[in-house]
Amino acid sequence: MRRVPAPGVPLDLIDLKFLPAWVKEDWSVARHAGFEGEDEQAHWPREGTDRRPRPPRHRRDAEKTRRRHDRGERDDRKPLERKDRKRSRDFFPAPRQASTPPPLPQLDVHFLPQAAAFENVAAQIKTGAAAYSVYALARLFLQKPERYHVRIKTKDATPLFRLGESNAISTNRFALENSAFRLLREKFYTTNVTLHDPIKGDFNSVARERTTGTLLGPTNHHGYQPQLRRLYEQRFSRRLSFTDFQRQIEIVSDLALVEQWKEEARKVITFTTQQEEPPQTFNAETEAERHFREKYLPALISETAEAEIDGVTSRKLQDRGIARLIENAWSAEVRSPSNMMQELAGRFRGAGLQIFRHRRGMLFVSPIRLKAIDETAVSDSVRQILETLRASPRINRKELAEKLIGLDTEVAEAEKTKLALASDLHWMIREGHIIEFNDGSLDLPRAKPPKKEAGEVAAEQGAATPTATTETAPATTVATAEESVVAAAVTGDSNDASSVIPSRAANASPVPTEGSRDETSDGTSSEVLSPIIPSRADTASPARTEGHSRVSECA
Repeated sequence: MRRVPAPGVPLDLIDLKFLPAWVKEDWSVARHAGFEGEDEQAHWPREGTDRRPRPPRHRRDAEKTRRRHDRGERDDRKPLERKDRKRSRDFFPAPRQASTPPPLPQLDVHFLPQAAAFENVAAQIKTGAAAYSVYALARLFLQKPERYHVRIKTKDATPLFRLGESNAISTNRFALENSAFRLLREKFYTTNVTLHDPIKGDFNSVARERTTGTLLGPTNHHGYQPQLRRLYEQRFSRRLSFTDFQRQIEIVSDLALVEQWKEEARKVITFTTQQEEPPQTFNAETEAERHFREKYLPALISETAEAEIDGVTSRKLQDRGIARLIENAWSAEVRSPSNMMQELAGRFRGAGLQIFRHRRGMLFVSPIRLKAIDETAVSDSVRQILETLRASPRINRKELAEKLIGLDTEVAEAEKTKLALASDLHWMIREGHIIEFNDGSLDLPRAKPPKKEAGEVAAEQGAATPTATTETAPATTVATAEESVVAAAVTGDSNDASSVIPSRAANASPVPTEGSRDETSDGTSSEVLSPIIPSRADTASPARTEGHSRVSECA
């Protein structure tokens, strides 16, 4: 029978809840009155009371030392058993090791000068009389990808596949097939874009790919999954798994991006064939790609042993292995452009230009054939020029005029000497007796050793001794050092062919602007000739020589 409280006694609301009996006990009675123990202390200090004082510093240092000692004892513990180590690996997995990059394909890479750029440079060299460093020209062609081509050859058993007549090459046939439709779509299909009705519905968020910013649409839209799969197959399938690709998708709650996605989703792209009669139209990119693979792709993929592509395409190849191989080869070629120098030297000879060695074996190209001059049959003024250049090589025209014309010379006599010097110098450069480099410096051709007669050669061979045999080694060493200087020379920092090769207007007059400077072929800087020597038009009077007369050339 239910107990009813007496009148005047307040109701205990706890009885309305079905709780255990121990909750209903009276907790006001002291249940542990007879217990003697530690005094009750509050966990936090009361407001207005001071905190417990900190121990002295020497006690804290002793505490740190004890903890460090205990940590050392823990390090000396007995190693875990095999089953315990396995259990610990389950809870604490080993850190992931960095994956090693895949090996580069075994291919030979050579750089060639672009045909139009080479013809332009050769034409500019022919219009003047200056000599240019082949080393500087090789680096000039390698500076920009528009100026060179890349020739790739296979070696060993490495296959090389090419997509039709395009510059798309790869060592992986499957990867080349996947990118074929995107590369040749405009050649076989016409793309038409039409706008449909706006998408209806309220969307608060949109999915976006982080790296490219591509909007994929809301996750609850029917076109989200096809768009997600299409983006992965087109751009990320070769380097990411689909699971890793999904981690790059983010959900953005931005109404402006939602409206932007709606406008992009209105566009419907159709593809119409160009090489079929009657033409076919496909409403989806997947249908057009399927038609391309069945109709055109089998005849476009071919295996080749050698391929030549332009420099711009070589920096945008889809095959990462070949792209990295070309990049490494380009870096090595820029440091020492020996292959490009050989290619340029052969083409310059084919174009009728002269290749010669000068300045410690460096290669130069000039439109003039060099030849020695007989100093016994020239005038005194020509002989003075030769002696001055022999004593002070690599001087420019201004310095040459200062050495030959004294400061105490009268004005009329100085002008007459200038005209004669300009005429003689112009003739000697055109005849190949003096070399004028593109930096304005002058020098004499390298003297060739006289040819020995057959009797002298036989006498030297008969008198050969072991001492003479041992002297051949240093000569070989010197020749090798001269060849190494070619790759070590540095010339100029010109960014265009016009800055290294002078224009025809500049070559028309042998008098450059005063005060201008240029980099020499061996890395030194020299002043270009100031207008102290008159131009070729002022040298109309022929120069006189001993034993014969000649007619001066006019520019």
